[in-house]
Amino acid sequence: GAATGWRAFDGAGRRSGSEMAFRVGAEHFPHGADIGVRGIGHTEAEAFEQAARALTEIVTEAKRVVPRDAVDIECSAPSEGLLLADWLNRLIFEMAVRHMLFSRFVVTIERGHLRGRAWGETIDPARHAPAVEPKGATFTALKVERRADGAWIAQCVVDV
Repeated sequence: GAATGWRAFDGAGRRSGSEMAFRVGAEHFPHGADIGVRGIGHTEAEAFEQAARALTEIVTEAKRVVPRDAVDIECSAPSEGLLLADWLNRLIFEMAVRHMLFSRFVVTIERGHLRGRAWGETIDPARHAPAVEPKGATFTALKVERRADGAWIAQCVVDV
C-alpha cells in the first residue's frame, strides 16, 4: 500500500485513538557493508509490501520504475521471519533472471503462505541508474512483529 499519512489501526483495520500514530513506509537502516530493509504497515502483508519497496530502493528510486508487467510469487514458511526472507529472496531472483525492477507490490498472507504480485519493468540503466545489486535477504536482524503503536514491522539485512 502507498503511504497515506498518519494513522493508527487496531487488528481489524479500524482507527484506534488509543494507539500512537505511525507512518506507513519503506526505509533503510544501517548495518555495516550490507543494507537493512524495513517495511512498516497497518497489516503484516502491508509491511511485507513495504519491505519489498525498500528492496527496490536499494537499487533505484521506486518512483522511477513503471509498474508495467506483473510477476506472481508464492512461498510458504514455518515462521513469519522466514516467510519475509523467502519473499525478498524470490523477488531478488526475479529481478536477476528477468532483469527487472519492481515498484508496486500486493501481498496476502494466510497461515504461513504468501501470495504476492510485483509489478515493474525491464531495467533501463540510463533511467534507473542502478546503485547496487541485491544478492540475498539474510537472517541478520530478521524480524516480523506488531509494535505497541499498532504498526507491523518486517525487516532484515540484505547482502549487496
